[in-house]
Amino acid sequence: MAKLLVVDDEVGIRELLSEILEDEGHDVLTAANATEARSIVISTPLDLILLDIWMPDMDGVTLLKELAAKRLLHCPVVMMSGHATIDTAVEATKFGACDFLEKPISMQRLLSAVDGALSQSKAAGSKPEEQESRSSAHAALYRSNGTELGTISFALPLRDARDEFEKLYLQNLLEEEGYSMSKVAARSGLERTHLYRKIKQLSITLPQRGRNP
Repeated sequence: MAKLLVVDDEVGIRELLSEILEDEGHDVLTAANATEARSIVISTPLDLILLDIWMPDMDGVTLLKELAAKRLLHCPVVMMSGHATIDTAVEATKFGACDFLEKPISMQRLLSAVDGALSQSKAAGSKPEEQESRSSAHAALYRSNGTELGTISFALPLRDARDEFEKLYLQNLLEEEGYSMSKVAARSGLERTHLYRKIKQLSITLPQRGRNP
């Protein structure tokens, strides 16, 4: 059993995630904002934090940066958001986030992320000889319905890993939106010209029907 902290300003999400994780045998604490989360992190040993990005008092990435700077992070962190951009997700990884959950979060994806983060944490605390294969570790990315998009190797340089993430992200949006550039641009927050440039840069192949506006 692990001790988890769920940080989200929406009470319905906190209660739902807590119920699912408690059914899996975990001990779950909750916080409605950064202030409550900070207090729990300081006073309670935790095995994992599930941290929402958009909160009213302080956004999750800023809180993550603060905890990392003060050396208060002693467990893995999984970020959650329904509106985060690629840049936001990548920035969070620089300050210790090990995974990212896109809302609405499926139960399968939630449990996969939690199990993966706890396994990584256990491996990180193992003896050096038990960590020889860590360079081959990878992160799996999933669609909101729980199906796997692909994986990104932790052995890649950050820039290459970001390119792989963006490619999987855009391929998923293109498929979900029937290759409508207008809809993909709106969901990704990219200008259409920038979107076309990204698609070309990342060598994403568009079917003939995908060249519709």
